Amino acid sequence: MDEVFTATSNWLGTKQDRIMLSFCLYYLYADLWHGGFFMAKTIMIQGAMSNVGKSVLTAGLCRVLRQDGFRAAPFKSQNMALNSFITPEGLEIGRAQAMQAEAAGIEPSAAMNPILLKPNSDMGSQVIVNGEVVGNMKAKEYFAYKKKLIPDILRAYEKLSAQADIIVIEGAGSPAEINLKDNDIVNMGLAELLDAPVLLVGDIDRGGVFAQLLGTLLLLEEKERARVKGLVINKFRGDRSILEPGIRMLEERGGIPVTGVIPYMQLVLEDEDSLTERFSLRKDCAEKAVDIAVIRFPHISNFTDFMVFEQFADVSLRYVDSVSGLGEPDMIILPGSKNTMGDLKWTRQNGLEAAVLKRAEKTVIFGICGGYQMLGNVLRDPGGVEEGGVLRGMELLPMETELGDKKIRTQVRGVFHALEGELSELSGMELCGYEIHMGRSRAVPPEAERQSLCVLDVTAGEDGAGKEDGCFLGHVYGTYVHGIFDADGIAETVVRALAKKKGVVLKEENGTDYHAFKEAQYDSLAEALREALDMQAVRRIIGI
Repeated sequence: MDEVFTATSNWLGTKQDRIMLSFCLYYLYADLWHGGFFMAKTIMIQGAMSNVGKSVLTAGLCRVLRQDGFRAAPFKSQNMALNSFITPEGLEIGRAQAMQAEAAGIEPSAAMNPILLKPNSDMGSQVIVNGEVVGNMKAKEYFAYKKKLIPDILRAYEKLSAQADIIVIEGAGSPAEINLKDNDIVNMGLAELLDAPVLLVGDIDRGGVFAQLLGTLLLLEEKERARVKGLVINKFRGDRSILEPGIRMLEERGGIPVTGVIPYMQLVLEDEDSLTERFSLRKDCAEKAVDIAVIRFPHISNFTDFMVFEQFADVSLRYVDSVSGLGEPDMIILPGSKNTMGDLKWTRQNGLEAAVLKRAEKTVIFGICGGYQMLGNVLRDPGGVEEGGVLRGMELLPMETELGDKKIRTQVRGVFHALEGELSELSGMELCGYEIHMGRSRAVPPEAERQSLCVLDVTAGEDGAGKEDGCFLGHVYGTYVHGIFDADGIAETVVRALAKKKGVVLKEENGTDYHAFKEAQYDSLAEALREALDMQAVRRIIGI
């Protein structure tokens, strides 16, 4: 299609003629799609509301299909999330699509999530198209702009369809948001473009699942309801026999079969965004040998960096947003942020900065990306990337940061330098991860010898083949590398070092290879879906 649009522009003289022919070609393109020209089978997971479990179910179906010998791939046309991932080619997508690709056993790519919105204020977001930033937009501005992105969505889907047998599409929010239905590109509007059958999912754990599902069906247009081939009740706890009368009534009134009742599952899988239940869990620090507290910034991003610690039976991983909730943890983590300056001001206003500074002499402090920038002496934003101006940092690390308009996006591998302090046992260990940041940090004073945290080999991007990253001083450590704890042995070394400081000996079975741990989680998810879903009905819906 790129070549067609370019040829059209060169051939036709007036702008009006070019626009008219482009639209004609676009709709011809869609007709070819509906006529079966593109051969990948599809199934779409839509939700009766946000956080019903669409991302996890998409991942689970990808794993089931992979186990059954199909090449499956996930797709979400538009994602709004602060958890993101950098693909091998250095492009940015939603972290959920990277997780789903992992479940499918394939490499994540920008085609799986052509549009990513990263909220940076109550009214606006950074808009990322095909893995690259196109700018910041207010909600109303983006609403008027988004339909222009349909060709990008179709090109991304075409690319996936050439590589996969089946594409599992994830919707966003609810298809019954009647104020957003005009120009919809992520729910029923997308299902119509791709001629995709739909499974509609409701969350019984939060109550009102029958109202969720029936209300959604009621608000859909007739042609949209016809696309819904099955209803799914998710996060069920208890005896299914008690639910049966409700299921029968749901099928009678909705006119659509219930394809499955999925139990509430205690799995460690990466969440979509800040709607996660993870922030309200794991408050039992007194019962654990090691207590890790993550500061929950208002604009927290990539909290998936710390999920590796959830596999340890002797570790409490908590997310805190107040001084009273902080307590006396063994390690305090300052995570990434989509608004570093704003979130630093927030910690200053609510007293968390003072609490962190008070504990810095005896407690391990670890900053990642935005959290790392906060630990320095100063943050400068001359171009107004975030809030503009100059802001004093926490002054725990001898470096300063300047925000720029060019985002660094790259995967990295590397090795920890000779570290000091509690985490000295990390010295020499290999690490891997990825960078996503607008700022660049440097040691101060400039002539001082920099105590860098690690040395990295860059696998994508424009930063060259190798570089030093991060900084440490005393008990305080910082880095730009997301996923720095994920490589084999790193999280376990951190946990054992924290326990050793307290004089606690951990059980030998604590910790495992994190990749193997995640693979086991995907297999458990697939097994649960096979038991809970009518897989024959799902296969008929897909057409396999």
